[in-house]
Amino acid sequence: MRVILGDGSDNLGVMQTRDAVAKAKSLGLDLVEVASKADPPVCRIVDYGKFKYEQSKKKKEGAHKRQKLKEIKFRVRIEEHDYHVKLAHAEEFLDHGDKLRIQLQFRGRENAHRELGFDLMERVKEDLKTMAHVDLEPRLTGRNITMMMSPLPEHQRKPKFYHRKSEEERAEEGEVSAAEAAEAADAAAIDAEDAAEEESADTTATEERPEEAKA
Repeated sequence: MRVILGDGSDNLGVMQTRDAVAKAKSLGLDLVEVASKADPPVCRIVDYGKFKYEQSKKKKEGAHKRQKLKEIKFRVRIEEHDYHVKLAHAEEFLDHGDKLRIQLQFRGRENAHRELGFDLMERVKEDLKTMAHVDLEPRLTGRNITMMMSPLPEHQRKPKFYHRKSEEERAEEGEVSAAEAAEAADAAAIDAEDAAEEESADTTATEERPEEAKA
């Protein structure tokens, strides 16, 4: 194995494991493997407690810098299976440290029963309480209800719908997650439905005007 002392400024070269362990002990430090897949593997002689703290700090800083805003869209009459799928996507986004915008869109006669939309948003909030806290409570804007959420600290997150994958599984899937692809597909489908609904509403209004004039 290749052995590095401390922050990497002192490269001790390739050593036998027993010699590297003896060197670490003589310095009152620990031997930590940092690159197991390298050839030869790379280890550092460090204070293990301090090393873990620094790694944790870097991870949190990196997650904060990479934080994105994701969006999940719902309909009032969503099927139970679809609801669970969307909640799984939401939990995955939150588990990756992203903020989340939950949006519910009303269509046609659904606007007359907006209380159903608020009931659904309250259900979403309750189901995601083990993963996120609410930044912005559900509020109505036009024909949409919007709610903003942020992930809980990593050690407090407990997903109910989303199955966490191992690092190996994530690496095999590449950079784009299944949740991101599904979210994009959902958004495209909803936008298409909205466009069709608006076109239908315009046509109906045009056809009804002559009758109204006669009345």
